[in-house]
Amino acid sequence: MSTPPNALPVVTRSAGFEGVGRALGRAVISQFRGPMLMALLLPFAVALIGAIVLIWLFWTPLSEWLQITLFQWSVVNQLDTTLMALGLASLKLWLIPVAATLILLPLSGILGLVTAAVFIMPLVLRHLSERDYPDVRREGGNALVASVWNALWVTVVFVLGWFFTLPLWLLPPLAVVLPIFWWAFAFTRMLRLDALADHASPQERKILQARHNKGFWALGTICALINLLPPAWFLLPVLSALMFSHFGLEALRRLRSETQP
Repeated sequence: MSTPPNALPVVTRSAGFEGVGRALGRAVISQFRGPMLMALLLPFAVALIGAIVLIWLFWTPLSEWLQITLFQWSVVNQLDTTLMALGLASLKLWLIPVAATLILLPLSGILGLVTAAVFIMPLVLRHLSERDYPDVRREGGNALVASVWNALWVTVVFVLGWFFTLPLWLLPPLAVVLPIFWWAFAFTRMLRLDALADHASPQERKILQARHNKGFWALGTICALINLLPPAWFLLPVLSALMFSHFGLEALRRLRSETQP
């Protein structure tokens, strides 16, 4: 049986990290265009207001709960005794504020990312469609519903994963690896779908996500590493949306060029 000329190609191999550097460069250029500079304000404002509200509502009860919970563990009490014997500050002076910050601050950050995914991504895609990818047709459907549902489940997994792996931060390597992993997960799984939902059909999304899985995760990891730098928090929600959009739309353009006679 012959293959129809407009049939989508079968995914036979991964594209690896092809296109990651190109998407990053294009995103930086796009970030300094007027509409994208204005788009920075919304996710930053949501994250800032979210941080203030979370601290106001939950700092005291969370600190009290951590005080009771953490110091029930014999290992924590032994470590506290050892530090005091060495003339160092007691864990009770700094462990609770640090733990409370590590719980509440990521919550405000994920709110900013959700805002970027649900509200800023459509603006980004509209801007890039008109300016950089006018030849890429919109063949997606129910993009808003898919985006909201995707944002909800990714947020739940991120919050639960972050919270339940916090005790592992006591192991030095994991204190660095785990935050990078969870933020890479959040950026990749939240923005990968949003970058393709408007323009790619379900079949195209399936092919692109399989073919470019490593590329999407590379972008998510880059975003997670940038996220370690507090001054970058203002830029990152929109910049990450631009990175994933450039990567996804260029990949979709190339995929469709393979099916053209």
